[in-house]
Amino acid sequence: MNPEIERLQADLPKGERVLWQGRPCWKTLSLRVFHVRKLAIYFAILLAWYGLSSFNSDEPVRDAALATLRMTGVALVPLALVAAYAWITARMTTYTITDRRVIFGIGVALPMTINVPFSRVQQAAADVAEDGSGSVVLTLLPAERLAYLMMWPHARPWRMAKAEPMLRCIPDAAAVSQLLARALAASAGLPVRAAPSGIVASAAKQPSVSAVA
Repeated sequence: MNPEIERLQADLPKGERVLWQGRPCWKTLSLRVFHVRKLAIYFAILLAWYGLSSFNSDEPVRDAALATLRMTGVALVPLALVAAYAWITARMTTYTITDRRVIFGIGVALPMTINVPFSRVQQAAADVAEDGSGSVVLTLLPAERLAYLMMWPHARPWRMAKAEPMLRCIPDAAAVSQLLARALAASAGLPVRAAPSGIVASAAKQPSVSAVA
């Protein structure tokens, strides 16, 4: 067993066990959450415009080339910073699913642990990309509240009034969603059946519970 999981298992209440633990893929996080590709395209357009303007001006070609090169270096700095922040965010994040709750170990400057018991989860849904990576979002019961800014970027985008925590950009998201579905169903004492539309499970007391096939 992973030493980190062993330490967490030792801290859990008696009878509770870790089912899965993982963290975001930093490359996927940088592309889908911090939009590095879009930023790169934006800077590429600016550099192309700057370069054409420089070469069409009266300044010597050598000076125009050096100026464009300098601007390229300037453009690479924010891209590198965003990518570095995505890497740090992924390294400082640990998602854990036990047989009773989902635990978010998050935070770069101020690390914190947020527990989401299954009893407070109304529904969970998975968004899986073609490469198998994806996110699992938890919809909490109406009375439950989490601060969006506290959870970001581990929260569903633009749901600020009522934050929906997410296991963000995890590898093999379909398998994790199935595991969570079964854990939620077992916690609610409900059967698990295959379901469309990416619905994972509900902890509410209903006749059945859905899971990703």
